[in-house]
Amino acid sequence: MDPHLHRLPPGPVDLRALTTDDTSGFDGGKSSGKQALAALGDELSDLQERLFAERTTGSGRRVLLVLQGMDTSGKGGVLRHTVGLVDPQGVKITSFKAPTAEERKHRFLWRIRNALPQPGYIGVFDRSHYEDVLIVRVHGLAEPATIESRYDQINEFEAELAAEGVVIVKCMLHVSADEQRARLLARLDNEDKYWKFNPSDVDERAHWGDYRAAYEIALERTNTEVAPWYVVPSDKKWYRNLVIGGLLLEHLRGMALRWPAADFDVDEQRRRLLDEAPVA
Repeated sequence: MDPHLHRLPPGPVDLRALTTDDTSGFDGGKSSGKQALAALGDELSDLQERLFAERTTGSGRRVLLVLQGMDTSGKGGVLRHTVGLVDPQGVKITSFKAPTAEERKHRFLWRIRNALPQPGYIGVFDRSHYEDVLIVRVHGLAEPATIESRYDQINEFEAELAAEGVVIVKCMLHVSADEQRARLLARLDNEDKYWKFNPSDVDERAHWGDYRAAYEIALERTNTEVAPWYVVPSDKKWYRNLVIGGLLLEHLRGMALRWPAADFDVDEQRRRLLDEAPVA
């Protein structure tokens, strides 16, 4: 499948025109889709290790995967099934909740900068700086002029990151209202899932149209060449996971990662080991 199939084109955005259950990018069903995702694991793991090793040479390159979507769209599922294919020691996951008292004392990008991955890492944002133009817009938590200024600030911030060697992969997990309702009901039908249910999720459904409009504005205004958006159909969990796995793989491939060359004489070190006295 072409992982770039769901890259958002420039211009106005109408999310209602983008199908949430589309699987046309893959010629197969759930079972084969899961197998296809698992088949990406070896190469993903190898490239992630190369990226991690590269940091020892002083490289500043890293990857930032931004996962943004409505409740139940599957951010946690992507973390488990897709990001979980690589070595966790080379991954930094940050889940952004409501700002703390300390975070509210600073500009909105302050906590985002503090959570950026170090060189050599794959960083994952479960929600992100986009909350400050989404939920903040829907619920009027900031002045309209303040929100308006944030789109340009986000673009400048992401361009700065790209210039520093950060490969940015932004995925909007596009789920339908009907599918969200089904997933919330499934949590209520299983006592093992009660902990995942929050009554406020039902409250937020009343603002579905407002969220859609906020997303459309944010997607259009921040869909740049250095940090484009991918709108990933997310009604089918297996397809969502496969698409994001493919995107990660293609971006890592595009970095042309190489194992660092030895900064020592390999033959000399081999001789030292072969010639050493027996260890007691």
